[in-house]
Amino acid sequence: MQTCPATFDLLEPEIFSIGFFTLRWYALAYIAGLLLGWRYMVILSRRAQLWHPIGTKNPKSPFTENQVDDLLVWATIGVIVGGRLGYVIFYMPEMIWTDPLRVITGITDGGMAFHGGLIGVSLALWSFAHRNNLDLWRIADAAAIVTPIGLFFGRVANFINGELWGRPWDGPWAMRFEHDPLCLPRHPSQLYQAALEGVAIFAIVNIATYKFRSLEKPGLNAGLFLMSYGLFRALMEVFREPDSHMPEALRGLITMGMLLSLPMILLGGWLVWRALKNDQPGTKSA
Repeated sequence: MQTCPATFDLLEPEIFSIGFFTLRWYALAYIAGLLLGWRYMVILSRRAQLWHPIGTKNPKSPFTENQVDDLLVWATIGVIVGGRLGYVIFYMPEMIWTDPLRVITGITDGGMAFHGGLIGVSLALWSFAHRNNLDLWRIADAAAIVTPIGLFFGRVANFINGELWGRPWDGPWAMRFEHDPLCLPRHPSQLYQAALEGVAIFAIVNIATYKFRSLEKPGLNAGLFLMSYGLFRALMEVFREPDSHMPEALRGLITMGMLLSLPMILLGGWLVWRALKNDQPGTKSA
């Protein structure tokens, strides 16, 4: 297959290969996101005062460091299984009956969906909270603080891989990507998404946590994350190359990313409303 001369040839997608083992930047991004997120959650578990109103005597964290260690395993399984199945179901459902083995083996070639990973992690968090008799919203609020770290590294890895490029554009920072069959200058939408889904959401949720003490209101951080991601992802779909997986009648009107982000915005808004409502005088937290 003929390749396009990329604007920047910074890094190869593969870091190194030994025999049958190949380490890719995409895999390293997942590893970095999970490990850094785990360490940050350990820090949050040590800061019991963040979870209670100022002046609370003997504040207690809603989970322990050991429980965070266990949660890393659950979250890793949720990300990988949910992300892969989400990609197949949302974008390539025909693979299930035409090449079912590739549903599993094809993960080494990429093909992960954030919305599927979110569902997988959500189920993992629910199962973990139920199994350990923990407050689900407390766990979800902590996860909302650390998840943008993984999103940032994931989008940077997309850029390094030269995948999920943007729409054609002839602006000053337009780029060509090696595997683009049309070899057109395009928006580097992966970097836009790294900035918004990673840096901006990380700032929003952490400012809410440390400036406005959002961890005192169960579900608030989770709602802020879902709303912010849904809005930013829908905005980024304006710059990303449109999906080829939508029915012909819907192409040009809405993308799969927009369609999957709408429930996130609605659920996030409900969680924010619920958290703030339960925080009013005379109400009880659920």
